[in-house]
Amino acid sequence: MSNNNQKAIQTLNHSDASKTMAKLRHQLKQWSNQYYVHDKPSVDDFIYDRAYENLVTLEKKYPDLITPDSPTQRVGGKTLPGFQKVRHQIPLLSLGDVFSKQELSDFVTNLRQEYPDDTEFNCEHKIDGLSISLRYENGRLVQGSTRGNGHVGEDITQNLLTIPSIPRKLTRPINIEARGECYMPKKSFLTLNQYRDQNGESVFANPRNAAAGSLRQLNPAVTARRHLSTFMYNVADYNDLKTNTQSGLLEELRELGFTINPNYEVAHNMDDIDRYVTKCTEQRSKLPYGIDGIVIKTNRLDLQMKIGHTVKDPKWAIAYKFPPEVVQSKVLGIDWTVGRTGIVTPTAKMNQVVLAGSRVSRASLHNPDYLKEKDIRIGDTVNLHKAGDIIPEISEYVPEKRPSNSKPYPIPVKCPSCGAKLVHLDGEVALRCINPKCPAQLIEQMNHFASRNAMDIDGLGPKIVHQLFDKNMVEDVASLYHLTHDQLMQLDKFGEKSTSNLLTAIKNSKSNSLERLLYGLGIRHVGSKAARLISEHFKTMDKIMNADSQSIAQINSMGDIIADSVVTYFRNPYAKQLVSELKSSGLNMKYVGRHRVANSYFNGKRIVLTGTLSKMTRSEASRWLENRGAHVTSSVSKKTDIVIAGTDPGSKYGKAQSLNISIWNEDYFLKQINNQ
Repeated sequence: MSNNNQKAIQTLNHSDASKTMAKLRHQLKQWSNQYYVHDKPSVDDFIYDRAYENLVTLEKKYPDLITPDSPTQRVGGKTLPGFQKVRHQIPLLSLGDVFSKQELSDFVTNLRQEYPDDTEFNCEHKIDGLSISLRYENGRLVQGSTRGNGHVGEDITQNLLTIPSIPRKLTRPINIEARGECYMPKKSFLTLNQYRDQNGESVFANPRNAAAGSLRQLNPAVTARRHLSTFMYNVADYNDLKTNTQSGLLEELRELGFTINPNYEVAHNMDDIDRYVTKCTEQRSKLPYGIDGIVIKTNRLDLQMKIGHTVKDPKWAIAYKFPPEVVQSKVLGIDWTVGRTGIVTPTAKMNQVVLAGSRVSRASLHNPDYLKEKDIRIGDTVNLHKAGDIIPEISEYVPEKRPSNSKPYPIPVKCPSCGAKLVHLDGEVALRCINPKCPAQLIEQMNHFASRNAMDIDGLGPKIVHQLFDKNMVEDVASLYHLTHDQLMQLDKFGEKSTSNLLTAIKNSKSNSLERLLYGLGIRHVGSKAARLISEHFKTMDKIMNADSQSIAQINSMGDIIADSVVTYFRNPYAKQLVSELKSSGLNMKYVGRHRVANSYFNGKRIVLTGTLSKMTRSEASRWLENRGAHVTSSVSKKTDIVIAGTDPGSKYGKAQSLNISIWNEDYFLKQINNQ
């Protein structure tokens, strides 16, 4: 059913819709379980997304058929008034820490001397996140809470419901209180901090702080956008479980529908534990999530109960904390760069050093307040570490190595690109250039405008954009549509073919649907999804420009921040003039959406484009295929159905041959286009 187009879905009557929705809910839950719990996705993301969209469509048409356990109900909407206190019937204790292998060895030795039966230990990653507790009755989630002080936490059920890895219903109707860690994956952390940095907000110091801040949002929709995940590793009591070991408990939790960390090992002696520590230390920087150590637990659950706990922590487990990796480097200078939204960001330039497996010669100083607080100066020797194992960060300068003639670094008052006065807008920690004609901003805006998710102007990369500005061929994005053949031929390494291709790409971008243009304008807080929802609702640019905050905020829980940002943008005379110029240049100002062709041969096919196509750009080919339901990917795998190869196809061609995947040349592909 997930392959049916939207039109067919919308024609279903109430009875058929009810049956279809039940099937979609079951299928989506199954796919989600395979992805999050077993780490074995059985379908591509676009198939999941299409089934999800079909369910959303039916729920909009028949709201009386929405069920509380529907996957669509994870994205909370209403703001919470506050968090109620939750008393843990069985305390949620923290772990004791050791910081050396000798201390770890002493813990194991002492435990074995007191309990000779303790012959096995379970070794697990110590996840750098926030402890949570999930209470289920008859297999259904009834409450989720933070650890708090171990005895009293906060009820954050609505926020936890937005996290896909947390099951609402278990595979068995048991009463259980599962405990584990909520964390923010490294990729989500980088994306979130980049977004906050670009919008003048303070960045999170590490993924743990980001996860904690995300879980304590009063608006669950904000939590949902943070892309958190969980690993469960314990239960409050074991009465309803079948296992008698910690390693067995993890597998039983997995069977119940929870996500567990699969990187655990049973150790029989200190040598086994030491090997596990060494392996985890080496793998640490490559993991998609942050760990700050390992946890050693007595493997037998009955022995855990016998050993007991102190007032603060269990005596049968210990956390070994990794020593922080810190290196020193010298600050050679501080660069200030201007972003697309005018935020001016300082970055320290340093002597190159190797830190946590990678070469580092630059570290973000985030904003002027951060720079002042750390008191970083040119010539300082500084201690460097990686925040959350990801971002190179200066922790402090080394006082004894500071030059005697050192002076505090002066915060700039003028934009390094255009010379305009820098300002602090209300509520922001960032410095911002508000000159709409600032060259650095215009360059970044054009890069964004031409990007794939925006206007998708193939061939217009950052180097070309810089040349266009350096040669005074453009002033803003509207100028792109007045470029001539003779002008482009003046660019470095541009010949007839590259000139023709770029002019064609610019021309083709005029017919893009409205949401691409809206996203391409670079309005603060408006991502590609928000741009699509707004365009889908208002249909035309004129209606969007004349909309008030309230009407925008009500779209699919869009919220006041995005709504105010859109209204503020279009109040600016420069923005109005820009849209007017784009309209005069013939750009489409209406929402046309993605018109998928029903019953297409390419529907559901996984396709890779490689090499150079002569009759169209690869971007045009991708768009044509996607409009017919194909999933265009960048790498060849066993799941690939077709490889379309132009000239100079490279290694993807050979890999397709070795996997016996169907390979089409451009002529055959064009024949198929004509047959559609």
